[in-house]
Amino acid sequence: MNRRNFIFISPGFPDNYENFCIALRANGVNVLGIGDAPYDGLSPRLKGALTEYYRVENMENYDEMFRAVAYLSFRHGKIDWLESNNEYWLTQDARLREDFHITTGLMPKDMALIKFKSKMKAGYEKAGIPTARYHLVSTLAEAQKFIRQVGYPVIVKPDSGVGASDTWKIQNAADLKSFFCNLPAVPYIMEEFVPGEICSYDAIINSKGSVLFETGNISPISIMDCVNEHDSIHFYIVDHLADDLKACGRACIKAFKVRSRFVHLEFFRLLANHPHLGKKGQIVGLEVNMRPSGGPTPDMINFAHSTNCYQHFADMMVYDRLRHKSKATPCFCAFVGRWNEIIYKHSHQEILTTFKSQLKTAEALPEVLAHGMGNYIYLAKLEHKEEMETFFQYLLETEQGTEEAAQNSEEAV
Repeated sequence: MNRRNFIFISPGFPDNYENFCIALRANGVNVLGIGDAPYDGLSPRLKGALTEYYRVENMENYDEMFRAVAYLSFRHGKIDWLESNNEYWLTQDARLREDFHITTGLMPKDMALIKFKSKMKAGYEKAGIPTARYHLVSTLAEAQKFIRQVGYPVIVKPDSGVGASDTWKIQNAADLKSFFCNLPAVPYIMEEFVPGEICSYDAIINSKGSVLFETGNISPISIMDCVNEHDSIHFYIVDHLADDLKACGRACIKAFKVRSRFVHLEFFRLLANHPHLGKKGQIVGLEVNMRPSGGPTPDMINFAHSTNCYQHFADMMVYDRLRHKSKATPCFCAFVGRWNEIIYKHSHQEILTTFKSQLKTAEALPEVLAHGMGNYIYLAKLEHKEEMETFFQYLLETEQGTEEAAQNSEEAV
């Protein structure tokens, strides 16, 4: 029997995505890579997992990508799968699948519902989950009319975009006029502000729409504010999913007709009663991502669950079920991203010493990744929530914060 062929788009970026290729190869798949990085720049582990690698000059050039797939198809036969697991390439992935009759993934007709935030509202509604009221940005007058309905602040972001990139909170009329004076060329969506913490449902779904693996993360503070204001970033993988979040995640899997994917679905949990969205604690839809959560999140999932989600993905693709399951007790995995320009109370070396047994990663990020995550990141595996809160407090405490606390103490005396 011939080995099945899997084309992985950009297998070496981000670095941890090579683990998908390694897991697929371990399952007997012929893994074929297409990317713009020189072959000599790939890691030895990735080179060992790839049967062949085709380098293109520009991955944005569809003709080049088409020729690459055609070449690999000619060399190795029918292509069974083509994936990047990367938000940026999802639309191009779909177009390549359609052109080469690869029927195991999303097609161009599926893109609108999962790429445009305004279109996602219908999927959440079908799942029975409320979402923020919105307005597709057109004129200042129309925006003012919408704001009279929902009030300030409002959130503006690209209707089709990735994460918190180019997302802003408009607090008042002056902010609004400033936004329209510099109105971006791409379509923007304006939404009412939701007073909630962001939580996610991360899952691996087989070809029948059945959930094979599920977990999630919680961001106690807004990633948008962290990126725009350069506040220190922190979030964590939960030890157990809350029942209501699990129910909402599964309802969305059904409503969005998810098949054969590793997904990251985002929600708010209201921190206060809201006249339109519901009572405190209500789950509210934010946006769906038909790919794994970015950055080191897959590694964090592995640490929290003592598992290998890359292997889970490969098992789902090849066998439509999991063949590798962990029996360990889940715990928390915490992320902290720190910025170079902020003076923290505790040094890098102090962190390494204090949390020596819990730390899993402590490393600087390249500039291309640092913008949304911090210049230096720390991942820690922690058994109890109290431990995690101590970890966050220790790493995030700044010299300014220490001085303010001392001043407040003196004033109280």
